[in-house]
Amino acid sequence: MKAFTYQRADSVADAAAAAVKPGAKIIAGGTNLLDLMKLQVETPSNLIDISRLPLDKIEDAPDGGLRIGALVRNSDLAADSRVRQRYGVLSRALLAGASAQLRNKATTSGNLLQRTRCYYFYDITKPCNKRNPGSGCAALAGFNRIHAILGASEHCIATHPSDMAVAMRALDAGVETVNQAGDTKIIPIAEFHRLPGNTPEIETSLKPGEIITAVTLPPPPPGVQVYRKVRDRASYAFALVSVAAIVDSARGRIRSARLAFGGLAPKPWRSPQAEQKLANAAADTTSFDRAAAAVLEGARGYGGNDFKIPLTQRTLHSVLAETTRT
Repeated sequence: MKAFTYQRADSVADAAAAAVKPGAKIIAGGTNLLDLMKLQVETPSNLIDISRLPLDKIEDAPDGGLRIGALVRNSDLAADSRVRQRYGVLSRALLAGASAQLRNKATTSGNLLQRTRCYYFYDITKPCNKRNPGSGCAALAGFNRIHAILGASEHCIATHPSDMAVAMRALDAGVETVNQAGDTKIIPIAEFHRLPGNTPEIETSLKPGEIITAVTLPPPPPGVQVYRKVRDRASYAFALVSVAAIVDSARGRIRSARLAFGGLAPKPWRSPQAEQKLANAAADTTSFDRAAAAVLEGARGYGGNDFKIPLTQRTLHSVLAETTRT
């Protein structure tokens, strides 16, 4: 680990002002950043500790939704009675991620901002455009079992690792931020994470000095909520394919559906086309097939991850059958 300076922020404004400086990094739980620093994937010159700021509350919103502070721990969010009762897909996604010890430390904002688990990103001896722009993507012709089949580019095929963010994508969450000037805004989660394109090193729409202060959830949509995670082992593994589904159905017909996917793309993946195929459709295999085809339109495997295409289809079938069961 390379040497760095450390400062404890006394306010959000202080943190934002310090974060705008080159080489600065925000730290809260540190469950991802410290690992990356030990491997010298991340080499910040200054760490700004925000862990003691008053951003750790879950509050009811006037519209019936929730406002989740940036520093709410994953375990506390998963266990909150309002989340369990109204946003079950989020609670289940959080409990599917990492270990209990990590969930006790990891924060809401840190979960959104965690970096990919691509093997080549973590190995500084290998080329990686995300870590070193212009060096190449070793995963394209390398071991790419966990990599993206949707939304990737010739510059990067890494996936986003968060379970929580997939559920929040299905719930149409908003990411509340503040900058060094004190200006606040809410970024729809659909616009928060970026696809790699020609600049895979730019992963979110945050500007320098812009800090997450909360995540907002609108009132819960109607329907059955399910989070299904398919992985190589039963715990402490990242998703090969995950599905966050919210399906409103009755008497064998689907009124509406929201579908978000993890393990398939460089960001939590939502498929409006698949949702349209399911709206007002029969809850049967034909409709499920059409939805899966819409999700996988344009999907491309890179050899080691070709299996994700049929696995996604089977997982979606299973989830839709579960959510429409009467």
